[in-house]
Amino acid sequence: MLDTAISARPDIGDKRLLRSFSYLGGKWTSGTSGASFAVTDPANGAHLGDVAALDAAQARQAVDAADDAFPAWSRLLPHERAAILNRWHGLMLGAKEDLARIMVLEQGKPVSEARGEIDYAAAFIEYYAEEAKRPNIESVTSHLPDAEMELWLEPVGVAALVTPWNFPSAMLTRKAAAALAAGCTVVAHPSAETPFSALALAELAERAGMPAGVFNVITGHAPEIVGAWTGDARVRALSFTGSTEVGRLLYRQSAETVKKLVLELGGHAPVIVFAEADLDRAVAETVKAKFATSGQDCLGANRIYVQRPVYDAFCEKFTAAVKALTLGRGMDDPDIGPLMNAAAIAKQQAHVADALAKGAKLACGGKVSPLGPLFFEPTVLADVPAEAAILREETFGPVAPVLPFDTEEEAVARANDSEYGLVAYVHAMDPRRIYRLSRALQYGMVAVNRTKVTGAPIPFGGVKQSGLGREGARAGMQDFMEIKYVCRDWA
Repeated sequence: MLDTAISARPDIGDKRLLRSFSYLGGKWTSGTSGASFAVTDPANGAHLGDVAALDAAQARQAVDAADDAFPAWSRLLPHERAAILNRWHGLMLGAKEDLARIMVLEQGKPVSEARGEIDYAAAFIEYYAEEAKRPNIESVTSHLPDAEMELWLEPVGVAALVTPWNFPSAMLTRKAAAALAAGCTVVAHPSAETPFSALALAELAERAGMPAGVFNVITGHAPEIVGAWTGDARVRALSFTGSTEVGRLLYRQSAETVKKLVLELGGHAPVIVFAEADLDRAVAETVKAKFATSGQDCLGANRIYVQRPVYDAFCEKFTAAVKALTLGRGMDDPDIGPLMNAAAIAKQQAHVADALAKGAKLACGGKVSPLGPLFFEPTVLADVPAEAAILREETFGPVAPVLPFDTEEEAVARANDSEYGLVAYVHAMDPRRIYRLSRALQYGMVAVNRTKVTGAPIPFGGVKQSGLGREGARAGMQDFMEIKYVCRDWA
């Protein structure tokens, strides 16, 4: 019998959102083995409950269900699929407070950020409900006599979605809404650290009238579940958000069945602040870029380059702003919550120690907080040398390295000297410089004088080792579709 301690919490109004079983073929199942895994609150280590751990055989059963449901789902008129997605969207917004609290409990982020994520996650469903109606047949000017040519967009089939713990709702809806709108059916695997958010979304999808087998959420041991999907030829697309290391593994595993892949992998975002920038704004936006989600964000600033004439002033203002950040438990709505696990803390400690040993200066923070073992103080490292590990490796936490540069060419070269290419942040006022930087930076996204750039209408994704494909926008739906070319002769 699974321990469902979370279901007894008085602060969750709709107890039906607290699911401990997987959702397979329109039914809630604990699997055949009775295996489970524990989920804990990173703020205090409290046991939230146990969740069913399904095995490879049941992962294949989910593909059976999705494959069986695909013909009927893909033949639905686009406005019929859109109606179901719109109901799902409305139910999410109606359950916003409960969904946010569930997220805080299992992920630890500040509650205001959790509420924002629910809005963000729901926006993808709303957006793709409309996009579902828009894939049109495109005619092609014929190069052959008496021939009529058309291009059709058709759903690929079953899509496997593998989502991370840092955005447990938004990463699922960003993938699932696009795939479902395209006419695909879905098998999804959420992180074992944050499964309750995904299962709550499955409950709401069921209430929205999602047909059995169309949307399946399978919990368990990732290598076993996802390994069954990468080797299954019926799974025609795989979308994954996570580390570059795991992305490479899934790339190799999917090669045998030649799947379509959307890989949203690691990031190592540079912030480049030029002397003519609005310094106060640059400081405020850099704090956002570094410390949102407690630094646990692939878009998080990992290298902060400041032009030498304003370097000292930036460091002073930035350090003061970071010292003012509050650290605490998510429901107290601090600026920074706990990190996800002990490995995350160990990485912060290793990066700080390495940088200091190589000559960096500790401006503030640098250690675990007395609040608990998973709370790390917001940290600023100044004068970080080029050989420090933090300038090469993704930190995924609240440690900000700052270092000076002299010329535009130097800044571009140092920013591009990375295997990653997800997002870069630029603070400047010269329009010609902004244009040159926007062109020269080898990143899938460039943010100028601001931090927030993502949303349903934009194609999110990176270049180099930061991934393949795009999520969001029309491109995000087309990654779950194939082009069929039809050439007709009426004679």
